Amino acid sequence: MNILILGSGGREHALAWAVKQNPKCDRLIVAPGNAGIAQMAEVAGIDILDGATVVSFCEENAVDFVIVGPEAPLAAGVADATRAAGILTFGPSAAAARLEASKAFTKEICAACGAPTAAYARFTDAAAARAHATAQGAPIVIKADGLAAGKGVIVAMTAPEALAAIDDMFGGEFGAAGAEVVIEEFMAGEEASFFVLTDGTTALPIGTAQDHKRVGDGDTGPNTGGMGAYSPAPVLTPELQARALDQIVLPTIREMARRGTPYQGVLYAGLMIENGRARLVEYNCRFGDPETQVLMMRLGAQALDLMLACAEGRLAEARVNWAEDHALTVVMAARGYPGAYEKGSVIHGLSRLPEDSRHMVFHAGTAEKGGQIVANGGRVLNVTARGDTLAEARNRAYAMIDHLTWPEGFCRSDIGWRAL
Repeated sequence: MNILILGSGGREHALAWAVKQNPKCDRLIVAPGNAGIAQMAEVAGIDILDGATVVSFCEENAVDFVIVGPEAPLAAGVADATRAAGILTFGPSAAAARLEASKAFTKEICAACGAPTAAYARFTDAAAARAHATAQGAPIVIKADGLAAGKGVIVAMTAPEALAAIDDMFGGEFGAAGAEVVIEEFMAGEEASFFVLTDGTTALPIGTAQDHKRVGDGDTGPNTGGMGAYSPAPVLTPELQARALDQIVLPTIREMARRGTPYQGVLYAGLMIENGRARLVEYNCRFGDPETQVLMMRLGAQALDLMLACAEGRLAEARVNWAEDHALTVVMAARGYPGAYEKGSVIHGLSRLPEDSRHMVFHAGTAEKGGQIVANGGRVLNVTARGDTLAEARNRAYAMIDHLTWPEGFCRSDIGWRAL
């Protein structure tokens, strides 16, 4: 079959890598892709936020299956457009994608279905939000309601931090995403990611992971889109996964169906674990980044079969075949990230690294210039490895980094520290 993946980051490179291994895949196109993806698949420079453009491209290229990678096309209704055109699609409708596109909507769903989450209040007025935050005290969590590329959440440990975050959001730092603000109680504990496929009725867990959000070793410095991840997450025991499925994920799926907006695709539940209890931090309506990189390393070719079963409404008959292994990815970012950084620096040594079922560098923000791979974003590479143990996976990943020469880049040296 001919398959189109929408997106240009490390998540999409990892999805393409897994899909390409499956014999069902005859032709693979990624739009717009990046320099690493271009080495293994066709790339196409189309506007992936325009449903009509995507549909036309699919019709011209006889695309059988569309996999939507990032959240922005989902919120823009691209999956609605492709489905309406009769194209098999993996990814929720715009109405269902509100689970990520609006923090307030997610809280409303949780309240309706009884899913445990943090207490919250929502505001469209800065003065009222400031008064609420002052009354509640710190630590407290301030969230831009809309999509902010993973950066619209501030965990304020002091009252001045909270008030500054409110002012920034209402002042336009996150654009339209900050026009409404959600303020939540601070939840202590250990955060982990739980990934479930659902066709609107059946839910199939497909893995767990832990992300490292802060930029510096020891989880210090500002939040980023993610500096590394590993799978599985030891804190999400089988018992905890079963409870999270029964108490959080399934009630959400049933409530979405009850409202006439059934959810189809991957549902990524960010959970806070404390004293053996899981509460929902947030939902994402797409695979996480960089969690996808470790999930795909472990799933391999079966990822395509699972996504097809999801899109075709056959999840009840699908099964995940897990190896007893571990995967870890280290993000290499441009110096200055998550603040200002420069593009265009050359990365040397990539061609010397192995690319196999246990070693892979997924490109997140790269471009090809004059035959060389250059940095073209903040998060640039995902150096990823599998091993029989997490320590083995970590050692392999960092050994790969040692073979790269990129003075303008940096990475954390402690990915996996919580589990190790």
